[in-house]
Formats: sequence, C-alpha cells, structure tokens
Amino acid sequence: MNDLPQSLEPEISLEESPDLVSGRMSELRKWAREKGVEEIECHTPDFAGIARGKVMPAEKWFGHVETRLPTSVFFSTITGSYADSPHRELWSDADMILKPDLRTASSLPWATVPSIQVIHDVLDLDGKPIDFAPRSVLRRVLKAFAKQGWQPIIAPELEFYLTKPNTDPDLPLEPPQGRSGRTQRSNQAFSMQGIDEYESVTDHIYDFAAAQGVEIDTIIQEFGPAQLEVNLVHGDAMEKADEVFIFKRTVREAALRCGCYATFMAKPIEGHAGNAMHIHQSVIDQESGENIFSDADGEPTDLFRWFIGGQQKYSYATSALWAPYVNSYRRLVPDMSAPINLEWGYDNRTTGLRVPRSGPKNRRVENRLIGADTNPYLAIAGSLAAGLLGIRNKVEPREPVTGNGFAGGRALPYSLLEGVEAFAASEELAAVLGQKFVDMYTALKFEEYDAFMQVISPWERQHLLLNV
Repeated sequence: MNDLPQSLEPEISLEESPDLVSGRMSELRKWAREKGVEEIECHTPDFAGIARGKVMPAEKWFGHVETRLPTSVFFSTITGSYADSPHRELWSDADMILKPDLRTASSLPWATVPSIQVIHDVLDLDGKPIDFAPRSVLRRVLKAFAKQGWQPIIAPELEFYLTKPNTDPDLPLEPPQGRSGRTQRSNQAFSMQGIDEYESVTDHIYDFAAAQGVEIDTIIQEFGPAQLEVNLVHGDAMEKADEVFIFKRTVREAALRCGCYATFMAKPIEGHAGNAMHIHQSVIDQESGENIFSDADGEPTDLFRWFIGGQQKYSYATSALWAPYVNSYRRLVPDMSAPINLEWGYDNRTTGLRVPRSGPKNRRVENRLIGADTNPYLAIAGSLAAGLLGIRNKVEPREPVTGNGFAGGRALPYSLLEGVEAFAASEELAAVLGQKFVDMYTALKFEEYDAFMQVISPWERQHLLLNV
C-alpha cells in the first residue's frame, strides 16, 4: 500500500487554515527526505483529463517556490491546437497559480528516480479559484449537494483494451500476444484464462496502484479481445475522480512496461465492444451517514426517484461531457454492451441507467452511458448535476424497463455536434456547472469537431472516389 502519511488523503475543500497546510507540508517533506525523493510532478487535469504541469526538484518545491501555468492549458484541444475563448478577459493568457492539494500526494512508481506526484488546483493571481477548471467544476457540484447536507458516493468501473504497439495511426489496432504466445481474436468475457494471458500487465497495475494508494476492487476480462475492466472501491466523488485521473495514466504505464499499449478510447477497434466508465452513484446524509435513496423502512425514497428522473431528463445534454469526442458516439450502438437509451431498470444492462439489486443501505444508480475516454471530473460532475436537478425539480422518472431496452430505439445524440449543441443550450445545467465553464468547453468542442471534419477518411475514398 501507499506508505505516504495517512493524513494525506484526498479531500474536497480549498478552505483550510495555513497552520493545517503547513503541518501537512512538513509531514510530506519529512517523508520525502526519508525516501530520497528527488522530483515532484506538479499537475492539474485539463478539459480532456490530460495531466498538465511541471516537474520540479523536490527541495525547490518544498521551498514553497510558486508554480504557475498559463491559462491556455484549458484552451488546448485534443489535437494540440487552441480554441478561442469566448471570454475576452482570458485572451491575455495570464498565469495561473498551482495550489497543491497535499492529500493527493502519492509516489510515482514508474519514475526512473524517486518521485512524488501531487494534483494541484489552479488559482488566478488574486488567489481566487479558476472556476472553469475541471476540479473546480466538480467541487461546485459537490458544494451544491453539501448545502443540502448530502455527500455523493461514487464507484467507478473502467474498461480498456490492450493492443500491440501502434506507431502508424492509419493502421488498425491489434490485440497483443499473451503469455502463451497467441493473440486473442474472439470475445472472452469473464474468462480467467483471458486474465492469465496478460498477468504481467495486471501484476504491474496492482503494484503501481498499491504504491499510489489506489484500492482496486476487481479486475475482469471484458467482452472484447484483450479488453479488461478494473473496478475501484467506492468513496467520495472528488477522491474517486482523482483516482481515475491517476489510474488511467497508471494503466498506460503498466502496459508500456510489458511492451504493449493500453487505450481508453471509446471505440478503438471496429466490430468490437467499446470502452465505458460506468459509475455507481449514491448519496448519503452527512449527519446520519444514511443513504438518502432509502427510507427508514428500507423502501426507495422520492429523492431516489427524482434523482433517476433527473438523469433521464438531463443526460442527453450532458452527453458532451460523457461522450466528448467524435469517436465516442461509435460506442453507442445496440447489441455492443453499450446503451442507446435513457431508460432505467432493476438489474437491466440494456438500459442506460441500471439499479442493481441490493439492500437499502447500498441502493444506488449505475450510469452506464459514460465512456472511458471522458475527463472523470467532468463526467462525474455532469452525472451528479443531472441527478441534483432532478431532485430540485422533482422530476418523476418513467416506469422501469423490464425487458430489452434496446427495443425502444435510440434516445441519445447521434454525434458530438448534437451533444455539444444540447449542452450549450441548457441554462439549468449552466447554473449548476457554471456558465463560463459551459462557454469555454463548448468552444473547445466545436474547434475539435471542425478539425475532425477537415480530415478525409479512408471510407470516403473507398466508397466515393469513383462512385459519385
């Protein structure tokens, strides 16, 4: 397990006394000296969930040298170009101050020298939080729950494919060779033999995760060839978003150690299932610790119904967050273990929203819509915001589906453009997530969509070149 000081566990609040922060910094510095730590990775998630930051010598960082990044890290598209900010005051690309969340400090087990990574929040030069940063957006949603005396609890499930190294993006991905020397070609869901084939990768994943204090619940072989799923233990929403942010990089590093790639791309291989990030959601009362989705008699509450109703009503618009790329919508097809609807049902995996059979204390809603390619902070924020709006507006859900949910047809956007337009038009979501964030995020997504539309695909050359 991670042997960093136990007081350094993830948290939500930015409001801390200077004495408390100083004490944590001293404790971390003592630990780092004992372990011979040489470098500190200072990073923060951008809109894509990519870690952006700097590497510093440990003693310099512990000397409280102020670390900064330009605001433009939040204008950067997935292709490396920059979107224009709709807010003129941001055009100067001013510096942002990186404020370490010391409870996210963890070792960096794949580094060549002893190192620590720390997730940072970002502040403007007046010391105010940058309200459109992903962690700030999630924190804003969690504070809205906290005002009601509630705390969301999340359990993420992450799917990914292992592939042979692919240095030419024009070539399709292929599964890597397993320990037997053979390559998986067929679907092998829940196969123990399938897990064993890639035990070198899973062993590294376990070791790296333990070194960072990330607790894995289970690892399984998923539906596709060389596709795995890792379930993380449930906990506080910000803590779980931090863990997913760290864990995706961890998996990629573990795969590289074993001579292959790991990809969280939503639909990496034609004809096979896509990669999802299902999240199990419940909400507890902060005072009593009880699940607000169950009443004293163990029956579902109005809050439970309204939370589901909100997920149904607002998840079309939040698709820009949980399906953030053109490729994301290739996953959302019937009969490929992915939802195409916003229905709900008890223990029904053909619906976008599934309520697992459980006791009253564990009553929860599984959001099966979210792709593995998402920024975890934004996907979780969007899902919780939809549920919160459902509770506020007392949105009644439709009747649960008991049969094949796919039979009802598609109720999701067909493309990124549809999803982003719906997101930009939702005033209710903007009120919860922040208007500036919505403006900046949609501008960036339109830029990415325009960049994609400039690319002529092999399909177009194959079918249009001599036929039209």
